[in-house]
Amino acid sequence: MKEKVLEGKKHGMAVLILWIAVTALAVILLIMAIMKGSADEPYLPLFLPAMIWIMGGWILLPGFRVLKPQEALVLTLFGKYVGTLKGEGFYYVNPFCTAVNPAAGTRLGQSADVNDAEGRGGAARESSSEKNGSKKISLKAMTLSNAKQKVNDVLGNPVVISVAIIWRVQDTAKAVFEVDNYKEYLSLQADAAVRDIVKIYPYDVAPGVDTTGDGKADDGSLRGSTTVVAERIRDMIQKKVAPAGLSIEEARITYLAYAPEIAAVMLQRQQASAVIDARKMIVDGAVGMVEMALAALEKDGVVTLDEERKAAMVSNLLVVLCGSHDAQPIVNSGSLY
Repeated sequence: MKEKVLEGKKHGMAVLILWIAVTALAVILLIMAIMKGSADEPYLPLFLPAMIWIMGGWILLPGFRVLKPQEALVLTLFGKYVGTLKGEGFYYVNPFCTAVNPAAGTRLGQSADVNDAEGRGGAARESSSEKNGSKKISLKAMTLSNAKQKVNDVLGNPVVISVAIIWRVQDTAKAVFEVDNYKEYLSLQADAAVRDIVKIYPYDVAPGVDTTGDGKADDGSLRGSTTVVAERIRDMIQKKVAPAGLSIEEARITYLAYAPEIAAVMLQRQQASAVIDARKMIVDGAVGMVEMALAALEKDGVVTLDEERKAAMVSNLLVVLCGSHDAQPIVNSGSLY
């Protein structure tokens, strides 16, 4: 199904003025018919056309359509697609045309389209009164933010993630006729794409993991490569929803964390890793300082130490430099030996 934009239909004001004029004329003819005849037997040549218009003229009223900026209306005539109205203006079309929008009664967890009563991020149905409302299709850029998902990463660790997607309707005919409900279709494809991409990456950098598919391990991770992950999610969603006439402009990760059941353990693991890295840095620095101290003593000839005394000095210096508390010095007033 290819979109067909209806051009030259912005003459709603002219038709409305004409309709009002003809209706006023019919009222005048009706009055003249009664005056020329009587209330019981009006003058038929004037009475009949006036009554026909007054009783049947309302049939033309459904043909008036008003669109605001960034709105569209898909029209069908007796089940056949006739075209799409796009752009702001006052239109007049065939009064028997019907507006079609199967997603008019669906709300997503997105800006300007949030169902607060449901309190969840997925697709939700409106009430029957809302379903009977406008069938207009918004062409604005909209933000979809589905509920947080629990997904296993490539290492099997459960991760909670949420993604915000900026999207818009590109082809109204495809959106209406190619899928049953383009909003629910988008929501489902977004959830599926998030799961497909997240399971490729580890939460944090892990050795031996190939996230690009080139057969070589890399440093890709959900926490460290959020932009790359979001772009891959966007590309996958776009590929899935292209037949529905939707355009995915941007995707961003809005929430990322370990699942609650392993969050505490992973936090301890990160803390332990940080402590190990810090200790390693302290030891490397202490060894360098000890080497520098011994080299300076030997160079200046301050004192001559045998191997045993060098070992004792190294031990004492390492204790002082690597200790987590301030050292308490002991002054030796006797002989060194």
